[in-house]
Amino acid sequence: MSLTPADIQRLAQLSRLSFDDAQQQRLRQGLNDFFAIVEQMREVDTSGVLPMAHPIDAMPNLGDHAASAAQGMSLRLREDRVSEPNQREANQHSAPAVEGGLFLVPKVIE
Repeated sequence: MSLTPADIQRLAQLSRLSFDDAQQQRLRQGLNDFFAIVEQMREVDTSGVLPMAHPIDAMPNLGDHAASAAQGMSLRLREDRVSEPNQREANQHSAPAVEGGLFLVPKVIE
C-alpha cells in the first residue's frame, strides 16, 4: 500500500489539520515507511505459531491450553510503583478551562 499526496490531503481534511508541502511529503514518507514494515511482517511464516488472545495466555499454570502454548515463555512483569511525580498543574496550564483539577470541555451531547 502506498499513499499519494491526494491521500494525505484527504487525511488532513478529515482530521482538521493543515500541512505545508514539506510536511505533507514527510508525513507521506513516514506513513509509507510504516506500511512497508507492515507488509514485511505479513510475509513472516506464522503457520506453526499458536495465537494468543492476551499476553497473560503466556503464563504457566493457567490451564492446559495456555501452558502448552507458553512452553518456555514467561511474562515479565515490572513492579507497580509510581515513577514520575504528579504534574497535573503543569499539564493543565495550557488548557482553556480547568476547574477543581479537571479539564472543562464544551457539551457535545444533549
